[in-house]
Amino acid sequence: MPSTQDFLSLLVYAPALTHADERTLAIVHGVERALPGLRLGWTTSERGDLIALGHRDAWVVANTMDGGLPFVCNDDDQAPVTLYGLDNPDGPGGSRQFEIHMRLPLSASVIGQAQSALAAIAEAAAAWWGEVTPFAAASDIAEQTAPTLEGPPSPPRGLPILGMAQGVLASPEAPQHLGWLNYWSAASARALGFPDTSRDAELLSRARRTDSNGWLVPLTDAPLDLDKPDHLNALLRAYERFPNLGGRAAP
Repeated sequence: MPSTQDFLSLLVYAPALTHADERTLAIVHGVERALPGLRLGWTTSERGDLIALGHRDAWVVANTMDGGLPFVCNDDDQAPVTLYGLDNPDGPGGSRQFEIHMRLPLSASVIGQAQSALAAIAEAAAAWWGEVTPFAAASDIAEQTAPTLEGPPSPPRGLPILGMAQGVLASPEAPQHLGWLNYWSAASARALGFPDTSRDAELLSRARRTDSNGWLVPLTDAPLDLDKPDHLNALLRAYERFPNLGGRAAP
């Protein structure tokens, strides 16, 4: 059985759901199309028992009234996939956000389809931005914003502290951190000043446009592994390239 630590973590940030919003079901359908063979036809009880959803689509629609996407999953202990969304009333700039969370196996087949899965979810959600990152690297990146007992965050590996610099106003379009595979909507790309052909040759060599005129921007060819010096340097270079990312400086 694969290690519980070996998985890809997907996070996507989108405008808050509205009444009778159809995006939740579009997200489920989109990721199933992007990952052939995936069926998110189950949920879990409070005790963690699997519950088959005989009328999954109707169930998803009926359970989105609280502003989130209800928890759905597959039925595969060897390659578990989970998906859910939350309403966050305290997003950047005081805006409400719809936060989508997904766990995917860190397997060769999923790695090859991860960009398609991220794009499918982000565009179905009309998202501002999002990312997919292996769990180990995502844990280090999370420490860029997590406060310590002593006060401010203390991220490892020389990663920058992320948060609101004095006098810098947050906007929901501006990405708050980086990951391995990054989705930036057209608005988010503009907020970052991407692309700049004079500075972004390395990123553009891997990037591709999406159907909605956004961008998929991988930092490395293989899944991000911060124990590898070239991967860590790629992440550090990206933070240097976008000084306003994470609310550190004005654009």
